[in-house]
Parts: sequence; C-alpha cells; structure tokens
Amino acid sequence: MQFPRGTPRRSGLLAVGGGQQLYWEESGTPDGLPALYLHGGPGGGLGTGGYRTKFDPQRFRVVGFDQRGCGRSVPLASDPAHDLAANTTPQLVADIEALRVHLGIDAWLVNGVSWGSTLAIAYAQAHPDRVLGVVLMAVTTTSAAEVEWITETVGAIFPEEWDRFAAHAEAAGIGYRRGEGRLVDAYARLLRDPDPTVRDAASWAWARWEDVHVSLGLPEPETNPRWADPEFRLPFVTLATHYWAHDGFVEPPLLDGMERIGHLPAVLIHGRADVSGPVRTAWEVHHRWPASELVIVPDEGHGGMEMVEAWSDALSRLADRMQR
Repeated sequence: MQFPRGTPRRSGLLAVGGGQQLYWEESGTPDGLPALYLHGGPGGGLGTGGYRTKFDPQRFRVVGFDQRGCGRSVPLASDPAHDLAANTTPQLVADIEALRVHLGIDAWLVNGVSWGSTLAIAYAQAHPDRVLGVVLMAVTTTSAAEVEWITETVGAIFPEEWDRFAAHAEAAGIGYRRGEGRLVDAYARLLRDPDPTVRDAASWAWARWEDVHVSLGLPEPETNPRWADPEFRLPFVTLATHYWAHDGFVEPPLLDGMERIGHLPAVLIHGRADVSGPVRTAWEVHHRWPASELVIVPDEGHGGMEMVEAWSDALSRLADRMQR
C-alpha cells in the first residue's frame, strides 16, 4: 500500500563536527512508532521524499536524513570544503546516533534501501539496543566481493558497456590498465582530480554504468534524468567511488558480526532479477540472521512495485508485533 507523500512536519540541519551539517526531516505522527529511513547511493539523498509513501503517517513517526556530503546536507562531497576523509561508515553510524539523541528517540525501526541496507546493518550491529527491528530492500553489505561484482564481474553480462566504462579510465592518463588494478580505484582518483572537466567527464561515465547495471539487460539503457543536475551527479559519484574503493569502510565484514543482531526482527526484500546485486547476498544475510524473514520477488530487480508493496507490508506487520 502507498500512502500520501505529504510534507515534513519539521526539518533542520544538525551540526556533527568538522564543519559538517546534516539535513534531517520528520513526518507522520509525533507519537507514532519511530522509524528511520536510510537512503541508497552512497550519496543518493532523500530526493523528493518518495520514501514517505511507504509509511502510514497515522502510525509512524518517520525520520529521514541526507547522509553527509549529499542532498541538502552541507558541504557537498564535490565541494573542496568537504573533508572526504571524515566520510566513512563508522562516521555515518555516529551521525545516526547523534540524530537519534537530538530528536529524543529511545529506539527506532530502521529501514534501508540498497547502500542504505549496508548502513542499517552497520548501525544495528553497533547499537542493537537502539533498534526495534529492521526492514531492508535490495540488500547489500558492500563487501569486497560485492564491489568487485558491480564494477568488474557484471561486465560479463554487459561486455560492450563495461569496455566503454573501462576505456574512459584508461584514456584519462592516470596509469590505469584493465587487469592491472581495480577500476573503482581509478574512478575514485578521477573524482578527486583537481581539474573540474576531468571530474565531470568521469561522473558521466560512471552515471552511464549505473544506468546499465540496473537496467535488467535492456539493449539500450535510458539515461536517468537525475544525472542532469551536477549538484546531484558529482556528489553521488564522488561518494559512491569513495565508499566502494574502500569496500564500504566495513571491517570486519558485516557478515562476521551478525550474531550481535540475530535476535532483532527483520524483513529482507530482494529481487530475483537484481543484476546489480545478486540475491546471494540477501540469502547469506538471512542465513546468519535467525530472526529474519527473506522475501524474494521473482520478476523484479534492484527495486520495483512488488518490492515496495512488500516493504510497506513488512512495516505494517512489524508495527503490529511491536504495538501489541
């Protein structure tokens, strides 16, 4: 079920040190079950607030925020004033805790989509006593194997597009040669190049590859209109390459820490046709999470209407369980 998008009841900027300020917003009912939404990307931001349509505004106190360096948080990751070295998963986990304390929430139902599911698991493992339950869609853990898949191995499915993707880095004059290093590392360097034309060109090459690997194998992927905005595209690609080049800043790997959250109720939703992130990751997370339920949607990929319906249904079922 989809609910009205509505508008936030209140919002603000939270200073988290080092000149960083996080944009946050709250919607729904003030005395509802607290629910946190963690967006994908990294660097995807809250966008136009479509996430709010998954939460019953009469039942949930919904909190979303733009992770540091993207969306309406400041400064953006593409801004020279942004300290990219201070943008790591442990720091994002600390940001979530700071926001929880700021809003006076004791514990919340944590939701994450794609990269947001990695962050949700990392937060839950660090603060299990602050988590009522977890709902994840398009499950990732951003392991080294997952990064290799999405930037290298999946080229076996899209060889012509991967050649184009790799050729851009080879032609950039930074010493990258396919087979002699990780392509994601090359793009991370390009996105930190002092020349803005180099950064812009690399961001477009990466954006095309993003459209390809979420396309379910369509012959000619459509260009997502969101890339036209450089204040979205450049921070997104800067953060995606930064995080992926560091294998998500999750050490030890999240799968090694699942015993800390095995008791928490969770629903994991994944598309069988997800080329970007094969269902094996969701299966491995479920296998190590005794209190979790795995919902596999047969004919959808890295998102889709059936998956969204499963997300809303999971929220409803978990809320029923928690409010008895």
